[in-house]
Amino acid sequence: MGIKIANTKKEKQKDSSFDISEILTTEITLFGTAFNSKKKEQWYAELSILLKSGIDLKSGLELLSETQKKEKDQKLMITMLSQLVDGSSFSEILKKDKNFTDYEYYAIKIGEQTGQLAQITLELSEFYKRKNDLRREIVSSLTYPLIVMLTACIVIIFMLKYVVPMFVDIFEQNNVELPGITKAIINFSNFTGENGFLILASLTISVIVVIIISKKDWYRKFSGSFLLKIPILGNYFRKIYMAQFTQALSLLTQAKVPMVDSIELIKNMINFYPLQQGLHKTNQAVIAGDKLSAAFAQNPIFDKKMIAMVRVAEETNQTEFIFQKLNEQYNQQVKHQSQVISNVLNPVLTIMVGIIVGVILIAMYLPMFRLSSVIG
Repeated sequence: MGIKIANTKKEKQKDSSFDISEILTTEITLFGTAFNSKKKEQWYAELSILLKSGIDLKSGLELLSETQKKEKDQKLMITMLSQLVDGSSFSEILKKDKNFTDYEYYAIKIGEQTGQLAQITLELSEFYKRKNDLRREIVSSLTYPLIVMLTACIVIIFMLKYVVPMFVDIFEQNNVELPGITKAIINFSNFTGENGFLILASLTISVIVVIIISKKDWYRKFSGSFLLKIPILGNYFRKIYMAQFTQALSLLTQAKVPMVDSIELIKNMINFYPLQQGLHKTNQAVIAGDKLSAAFAQNPIFDKKMIAMVRVAEETNQTEFIFQKLNEQYNQQVKHQSQVISNVLNPVLTIMVGIIVGVILIAMYLPMFRLSSVIG
């Protein structure tokens, strides 16, 4: 049973300007009131329980609308319920709403056509659970290093703005000859003090420019390729996207969506240029008659382990099982590497902060030693 996704995709683009391509990345960082991954995990799980207990979809949505804590989420449920009463199918309702993605639309549509809606909603809940777990692992591993970096910046700014000028006044009053390192620190302090607004404005403009060009293909190609070439971190981020890819493909194969349609759909969901290009070339090769494993082998974004496992899946007709296991392996690897990176970054950043602060203090106290010897 195949579903053609091209026409539906165009219709959805006309309905809304919302960028569905960031499903697997934006919800890692946004904390607004949108119907995000965390809410979807619980919502799909509860809906699955209600459907499996024999309650029809309309009654299930009514019950779920009553349990929503936020007014915005409650209005979303009521709107969905109203559209359902008017004759729209559940999948059509999701397609029209910007809070939901093509990924959910096709999965639910398959569930409606096969009579497995309760099972599909359960699988969607598991999908978002794994996604949320991955997000928590990444955030947890990076939180402490980011706090250290922020603290270091505050300490350095404070020292340059208040501590260094205080020492400068003492040196000038006593006509102390300053060492080269002290002069360099003082000059840097003066520069940041005199041009603080200009520096802040430049940083702000730079951020705005990056945001503007971030949607350009040339920038996405450059940044994606550069990211993959960074030692250790490149492989780490590649595994994050591989975990997302195998997770999405696992659910779509469970829903019996044709492989070509699944890859095309995921290509438009994952906002990472190297993987998007790899999936585009893969689809072209599969359409031309190549096996999926052979198509993967033509693209360096896919590692040898995935290619070998997919080859086994083709020989044993266990595609669904293999992609599920690949997803588990990639998730485990990302979790392990997150912990390793965090364990390495923490002492490295602490040492770096100590060195910077130590250099500033030494630069300030060297002239004080000279001053005390002169006075003595």
